[in-house]
Amino acid sequence: QVQLVESGGGLVQAGGSLRLSCAASGRTYAMGWFRQAPGKEREFVAAISWSSTTTSFLDSVKDRFTISRDNAKNTVYLQMNSLKPEDTAVYYCAARTNKAVSVYRFDHQYWGQGTQVTVSS
Repeated sequence: QVQLVESGGGLVQAGGSLRLSCAASGRTYAMGWFRQAPGKEREFVAAISWSSTTTSFLDSVKDRFTISRDNAKNTVYLQMNSLKPEDTAVYYCAARTNKAVSVYRFDHQYWGQGTQVTVSS
């Protein structure tokens, strides 16, 4: 069983930056980040393959967020720059037992508990 623990969320002003981390307790393959704002569906944000050769992003964050991983530490990171109020959400780390990235929630078998990101205007 894989456990995922996110950290790094918080309150930041618009234009600021945050870096989220997700530490995995077991072996994981492709990993991703999703987010859920109040009253909205959980949506895909970013994903990275096991080898880090493939990444994928939500269009609205593509030029502002980067995703990376350190397999030696079993950790994936989401660097978020130029944050906007519309980025406010609970951010969830997800992992799947497949090396290829996926943008779909149902493709991910493991989920973290979420970390709150609030961007003030």
